[in-house]
Amino acid sequence: MHLDRILHQRRHKWKVGFWLAAILLIGCGLFSLSVGEIWLKPWQPFGELEKQLLWQLRMPRLVAAMAIGAALAASGAVLQVLLGNPLAEPGVLGISGGASLALVLLLFLLPSLPGPWLTMLVAMAGALVFTLLLVGLARIRKVSTARLLLIGVALGILSGAVVTWAFYFSDDLNLRQLMYWLMGSVAGVTWAQLSVLIILFPALIWLCTRGRQLDILMLGEIHARQLGLDVAALRWRLILIIALLVGTSVAMAGVIGFIGLVIPHLLRLALGAENRYLLPLSACFGALLLAVSDVLARVLLPAAELPVGVVTTTLGAPVFIWMLLRSQVE
Repeated sequence: MHLDRILHQRRHKWKVGFWLAAILLIGCGLFSLSVGEIWLKPWQPFGELEKQLLWQLRMPRLVAAMAIGAALAASGAVLQVLLGNPLAEPGVLGISGGASLALVLLLFLLPSLPGPWLTMLVAMAGALVFTLLLVGLARIRKVSTARLLLIGVALGILSGAVVTWAFYFSDDLNLRQLMYWLMGSVAGVTWAQLSVLIILFPALIWLCTRGRQLDILMLGEIHARQLGLDVAALRWRLILIIALLVGTSVAMAGVIGFIGLVIPHLLRLALGAENRYLLPLSACFGALLLAVSDVLARVLLPAAELPVGVVTTTLGAPVFIWMLLRSQVE
């Protein structure tokens, strides 16, 4: 009876979390569509200019921010289980950097701006190479979680250095303008670019439904196999889906860090570590965090717009430092 009451309380907390996320997402979405140099008031009739502004600029931007935030947060939550490292995150581990490096190489080979699907495939390939490298080191060389984190940071620094050299020696104006985009920005996202969501959304839904299997995997590989879980197949599928989600996110908005680190960690502290609830709720709050960050990027400076990646880094870096200090104390 006592156990039933504890389980009921846990489920109630998760349910409250989902309702809170839904209410905040709706409120943030409406505010994001309204705010800007030209404020759109829902209770006033829209003219042609307001309709174009809403449909061609703000709506795709909001959809992109929420989709990317959800993808990065869910990917971070899965990586933390997959690598056994609470500090794992696509940006921190250099996976996003691998995707951006692949995109820059693509632009050198094809100076004309490639289409969204080719961009997604190339970014996914770059993310996949870095993900496989990290997972391979974790399994084959038995690298400690702390050292694996440092290797990931080093890979991110290396990819950033290569990208910087590419920009420095490039005379292509489009490639130079890409520097702002690589800092993380959903400004200028079009409906054509959002066509890749046909792939991203099913992949995200699939990832968010792997919670029960990840709960079993957290018991240890031996116990997981005894319970009938095909650990190797699950791991490969998760790696491919994470590479797809991170690659697609980088292709649309550049490198946006710390969402996959901050959201799952804070939810674990507040609600628990049940992945069947944690993964979808991480996606919801990841969407919320990036949407809020995008609004802040648009309104913090009166005459300019910040890259949204700068905002998420500013919010996430202090939390990352706190997590490092907390893990050291423990």
